[in-house]
Amino acid sequence: MSALPQLAKLPAVVAPPAHPTAHLLFIIDGLCGMGGAERVLLTLARRLPEHGFCCSVATFAVDPDLPDLKNLPCPLHVFPMKRTYGWQGLKTARKLRRLIRSERFEVVHTFFETSDIFGGLVAKLSGARVLVSSRRDMGILRSAKHRVAYRFMGRLFDQVQTVSEQVRDFCIREDRLKPERVVTLYNGIDLQNTATENTGGGRSAVDLNRANHRIVTVGNIRRVKGIDVLVRAAAQVCQRYPGTLFLVVGEIQDAQYYQELLSLARSLNIFDNMKFLGPSRDVFSVLRQSDIFCLLSRNEGFSNAVLEAMGCGLPCVVTDVGGNREAISEGRNGFLVPSEDAEAAAARILTLIENPKCARQMGQLGRVTVEEKFTTDAMITRLVSLYHGLLGRCTP
Repeated sequence: MSALPQLAKLPAVVAPPAHPTAHLLFIIDGLCGMGGAERVLLTLARRLPEHGFCCSVATFAVDPDLPDLKNLPCPLHVFPMKRTYGWQGLKTARKLRRLIRSERFEVVHTFFETSDIFGGLVAKLSGARVLVSSRRDMGILRSAKHRVAYRFMGRLFDQVQTVSEQVRDFCIREDRLKPERVVTLYNGIDLQNTATENTGGGRSAVDLNRANHRIVTVGNIRRVKGIDVLVRAAAQVCQRYPGTLFLVVGEIQDAQYYQELLSLARSLNIFDNMKFLGPSRDVFSVLRQSDIFCLLSRNEGFSNAVLEAMGCGLPCVVTDVGGNREAISEGRNGFLVPSEDAEAAAARILTLIENPKCARQMGQLGRVTVEEKFTTDAMITRLVSLYHGLLGRCTP
């Protein structure tokens, strides 16, 4: 932990504009890995200064060796905290309050439970003009105390931004929020990443050229991602096409579940067909070398991985959960299948394998969908508009 103070004092790489529209603080529970929310937050921190916002980031846990933090274009403030209650929580609250008041942050934007509830309350009590919460899932990490706290905090948030209409409906219903204070802000991806020439990323782990068909999924290895359902679907596909490879890109976050997946693959005689590639800093390279994208999550808010696959022109087979159907139009730019239904997933994968023209058309339409609705530029433009609207309403 000795590296934390040094990391917290890293100078900004990009100087803020001389006359920023507002001083903005992002608060996120942790920066110990690069999930969808973390990548979106760092994208915002890099892009918002172009629109006149001076950004800073605060977090309660950090991996100082995380490569994405090496060139962070704004100040990073680290407040190590294991508990929000007791003396440690009180000390952290005082430090966060001191930061907000000394830097005169006008907008505080929170990500995840601790930041929403603990950080949001401290921000309001510290005089932040605007408090925004980013909600990115269907409450899968909430405990009973979180549910109570979210209902209490609801009145303190000036706006709740959700990643999909499904998450918006969930927040209005579960947190008893006024609908006019909850808006949908879709994730966006940088299409330049999808067009980069193939660097061969992923071939060091497995030679993808040797496979007749390559089906890829991207997601950290934990039960909610439904990778066990993918393994069962893979067994059915491999009965007809034994040379098919199923690629899993993601960090092992549940070691027991990972061992269960390996045992399941062995029992179904497809151990050699399942390739667990681990986390990758070049996901797009693996996507570009694949033929089909398949995500069989049990629960999703709105999947960045689906957008990245669509941006790479891959036909997608995904479960009809969360906001997936807001990106995938059934039978047009991909297929939606019921959760837990390995047979339905296998049938759709086989349809795409056996109808390459249909697969290409779906992939092309998926790319068009991203170009029209889910780019980084579209996300930033809408967010800036939302911030301006909130600041205008809160002008003294």
